[in-house]
Amino acid sequence: KMFEDSVLDNLETQIVSSSRRHVSAEPLDTHTMTLNASPSAQTRVLIRGGRVVNDDMMLDADVYIEDGIIKQVGSNLHTPGGAKVIEAKGHLVIPGGIDTHTHMQLPFMGTFAVDDFYTGTRAALAGGTTMIMDFALPSRGESLVEAFHKWRAWADPKVCCDYSLHVGVTWWGPKVEAEIQELSRDLGVNSFKMFMAYKDTWQLDDTELLNAFTACKGAGALAQVHAENGDAIKENSRKLLAQGITGPEGHELSRPEEVEAEATNRACVLANQVGCPLYVVHVMSKSAADVVREKRKAGHIVFGEPIAACLGTTGQHYTHTCWRHAAAFVMGPPLRPDPTTPSYLMELLANGDLQCTGTDHCTFNASQKALGKDDFTKIPNGVNGVEDRMSIIWENGVTQGKMDPCRFVAVTSTNAAKIFNIYPKKGRIAVGSDADIVVWNPHATRVISAKTHHQAVDFNIFEGMEVHGIAHYVLSRGRVVVEEGEVRAVSGSGEFVANPPYSPAVYARTPARDAARAWKKVERAPYTGPVIDLSSSSTSNGATTAAGEERCVARRSAGQQQQQQEITYSRGSSTIENSPKRPSVKVNQPPGGNTVGSFW
Repeated sequence: KMFEDSVLDNLETQIVSSSRRHVSAEPLDTHTMTLNASPSAQTRVLIRGGRVVNDDMMLDADVYIEDGIIKQVGSNLHTPGGAKVIEAKGHLVIPGGIDTHTHMQLPFMGTFAVDDFYTGTRAALAGGTTMIMDFALPSRGESLVEAFHKWRAWADPKVCCDYSLHVGVTWWGPKVEAEIQELSRDLGVNSFKMFMAYKDTWQLDDTELLNAFTACKGAGALAQVHAENGDAIKENSRKLLAQGITGPEGHELSRPEEVEAEATNRACVLANQVGCPLYVVHVMSKSAADVVREKRKAGHIVFGEPIAACLGTTGQHYTHTCWRHAAAFVMGPPLRPDPTTPSYLMELLANGDLQCTGTDHCTFNASQKALGKDDFTKIPNGVNGVEDRMSIIWENGVTQGKMDPCRFVAVTSTNAAKIFNIYPKKGRIAVGSDADIVVWNPHATRVISAKTHHQAVDFNIFEGMEVHGIAHYVLSRGRVVVEEGEVRAVSGSGEFVANPPYSPAVYARTPARDAARAWKKVERAPYTGPVIDLSSSSTSNGATTAAGEERCVARRSAGQQQQQQEITYSRGSSTIENSPKRPSVKVNQPPGGNTVGSFW
């Protein structure tokens, strides 16, 4: 009877779902759907015996979930019968991860990223991430609102977990400013990304950046920047190609650290000039991270986002003798060859100088990367990371003693929820929060490999790395989507999450800050003296106004004094003409005779 009810309930769910969504292009796994169908497993779940970890506390407690919402947290809970029980003894119960930076099925450099919203979000769940934040990127001149709806149409039928959208500002005009207001007010977008790189496609100049920052502040949105100097990159690329450097190493050589650091500093300065909060995506280098840290110390409202790639590997791979291997690591900004970079960035992340972690997950197979086999500027930029982010940060952060589990939760989930204004709906284990939960095994290990990962790409930049920390169970809105490491996700089961404007984590102090920094007029008596008349300042007979004449006399007097002190030189001797005699100046024939060997 229970099995029959389960099948009927699953059938009803699929019928209702199909009436509300477009049908996914990917075939659904009927075995997966059956495993997920039990009403008790989907509406009532009890996680028992684990240690609950939030960004500010750890507590041994049970968690009871019903209808996708956390209903109880504590010990000795009184729960209805029929709940699915997950034994979590010896495990951590943490908020599901939030990846702040992905590009699923992105059209880029003539091709599309191979991970779409189905394979990408399925892989995210496998690694303990229950929400992604993707980017709708319009072409130059394209409507931002239309791009937003295009990405929604791609994502809604496919996503296996919840998602939000940032929107790119790839050009500027009055229409763009109006659409920023519309997207923030009506469509659930509170972050807009500007590019300082990709010249002739997405790059904005400084005036456009100032306009965009001003519009973001007026809409209560967070301005984001891809910080690299696009003009320098284009010129460096031209020189490298002219010298015959066409391989993947040219990618990093054309975009050195200082190019990223300069743009990061410039973005911070411009945003600060208009009082707009700023979020620097994919902080890839020590020098760029130092800029973010110093600007925060100086009072700027700026947030920094390192990604899994720069926390887990380096740019030394660009010099690998296998072209395919080297090209797999090409992304923008590039990974840095300095081997101390991952540890340095992890320290800043642990100490609060950097705040969130994303992946910039944008994957291309070998045949796609080969579009640039003879020209590194044509290699599609992008690497993997959405499945491995949580484990990379646990391994290099917690296992190495740089951060505790609370900070791990903060940088993988809670800080993002706060910054993008979806906290405590997301990012917390608490009564009333969404049941996006990971039962995390901190002691288990796995070896990362393209042979076993769930991502669609044929390469993994963390290949062969052994990491601690595995998502043993994952719940998305109360649905068990990963059970003992087995992924049971369903295409189209995720939902779009609207991000309201004026996030308290971003804008709470801006009114007082603006008031304290407001320009103040100095009250003084009006000037009543003469004012030069520029239209008659110079006439044919040399006449000037009185004020102009005074300045001319002063200039002539100064010129005469300078002329009197000029020294003229002749062969074999030096004389001082029209000048009073001064101590310590040697002369050949002073009055009264020779003074050979002495000064007068």
